[in-house]
Amino acid sequence: MGKQLTDSPVVGPGTLSARRLTTGRVLAPVLVGVLGLLLWQLLVGVFGISSYLLPAPTAIFAEANRAFEHIWSAALITGWNSLAGLVAGTLLGVFFAALAAASKSANAMVNPLVAALAVIPIVALAPILNTMFGSTQFPRQAIAALASFVPVFVSTLRGLRQTNPELRDLMHTYAATPIQIFFTITLPTAVPYVFTGVRLASSLAVISALVAEYFGGPRGGLGGIISTAAASSQYPRAWAYVLASIVLGLMFYLTTLLLEWLANRSRRAAAG
Repeated sequence: MGKQLTDSPVVGPGTLSARRLTTGRVLAPVLVGVLGLLLWQLLVGVFGISSYLLPAPTAIFAEANRAFEHIWSAALITGWNSLAGLVAGTLLGVFFAALAAASKSANAMVNPLVAALAVIPIVALAPILNTMFGSTQFPRQAIAALASFVPVFVSTLRGLRQTNPELRDLMHTYAATPIQIFFTITLPTAVPYVFTGVRLASSLAVISALVAEYFGGPRGGLGGIISTAAASSQYPRAWAYVLASIVLGLMFYLTTLLLEWLANRSRRAAAG
């Protein structure tokens, strides 16, 4: 009996509080979502709202189940466009942030460019790129990359400027090169900020790809099918593809959140 008590794990107040906090963060949005769907179904049933204004959740889920294969195919196209844009935007954002952090002249040139990119309307840019590049997926990927570039650049640049000057001076005393200082001190310090930018950009990449698909080009992605279904008055079908778009955006966000958690865990293990 004494051995069992000795070997049993000790659960402190801090651990219990952390578990309750984590449980609350998960259950709260799920509860709000379920209540929202129930209220939605109730309002449609009681007030008899027309399907072209707001289809019932049951009709949307039934249509999503019926057209699952088509939705899956469209989600793969939109997901690939979003992923390609997210990866390209992340690489460009990190590169230009490193350039801006290393040189005041580069910072003065890059910052106005980033500010201009941040205010470019997608609804105006998408038709232009679709006309320029024809029936290819490149315009969607380019727009997703532009949308991803800005938050990654801003967050990464902030992280690169958080390096401890004393550590940098210490590396100088060891005759370290600027490249060695960057990969040894500067970049590891900025990694959490990079992931914060990527987490923000993940949802923007999906939204941007959807909007670009909505405004012309090949009809295969979720955005194009939403436009076609709405134009042909197939409103439950359009909402079913909207539901798929929401799920796709959540998958991107949760994946980046998981990658961030794994990276932080590896850093803590290496430090320990």
